[in-house]
Amino acid sequence: MPTPKKGPRIGRDPAHQRLIMANMASSLFEAGYLVTTVAKAKALRPYAEHLITKAKTGGVHQRRQVIATIHDQAQNPLAAAVNAYVMQDEARHVAFGRLTLRDYYPQLTQKERDEREEFLLEACYLMRDRFDAVEVWKTLGLDPARCAEHMYDSGFMEMFRSSLFTRIVPIVKDIGLWGPVITKGYEDMGIIGYAQSDVQALQDADDTIAKDFDARRNYVQSVVDRARTLETA
Repeated sequence: MPTPKKGPRIGRDPAHQRLIMANMASSLFEAGYLVTTVAKAKALRPYAEHLITKAKTGGVHQRRQVIATIHDQAQNPLAAAVNAYVMQDEARHVAFGRLTLRDYYPQLTQKERDEREEFLLEACYLMRDRFDAVEVWKTLGLDPARCAEHMYDSGFMEMFRSSLFTRIVPIVKDIGLWGPVITKGYEDMGIIGYAQSDVQALQDADDTIAKDFDARRNYVQSVVDRARTLETA
C-alpha cells in the first residue's frame, strides 16, 4: 500500500503508519466521514483513493494484493467495497467467456467434449476438497474419514459450496458442457441443484453492488466538496 511521501509520519514507524491508514480508511468507508486531524486527513486521502483505484482498474495480481491487505473481509466495509469491484470485473470476464464458448463447444466431437467434462469435473472435486486437511487429522491422531464426513456436513462447508458452485454449475450448463459425465459427477457431489441458478442475474447483481459503492463514494466526495466550499466562503 502507498505511504505518504511528504509531511510528518503518522505513527511510530512505517508499519504502524500503514496500520493506522488501513484503520482510518475502514472507518471512513463505514461511516462516510471521519473526524481526525488535518495531518491525518491529508495522509489518508491518497491512501484510500489509491486502494480503490487499484482494486477497480488493476490486474489480478494487484487485486489480490489489495485483498491480502484487508484481512477482515466479513466485517470490514472497505473489504466489502474492494470485493464488490473485483466481482464486478470478474463478472465481465466471465460474460465474455460464456459468449465465446457457447459457439465453440457445439463444434467439438463427443470424444473432445467428454475429455473436457472429465477435466472440469476433476477440477471441481479439487476445489471442493481443498479443505480436506487429511495431513492435519493424521498428525492429531484423528480418523481422516470421520473428520471429513463431519466437515462436509458442517454449516461452513455448505456455505462454501454454495458460494463456489452457485456460479460454476449454471455457467457450465450455459456453455453446453452438460453431458452425462458432468451431470453424473455433479449429482454425486450434491451440487446439481445449482444448475437452476440464474447466472445472468447473479452477474447483474455483482455489477449493481459495485455501482452502489460508487454512488456512495461519490456522495461522500460531494459532501466533502461542499464542506470545503463553505470553509472558503
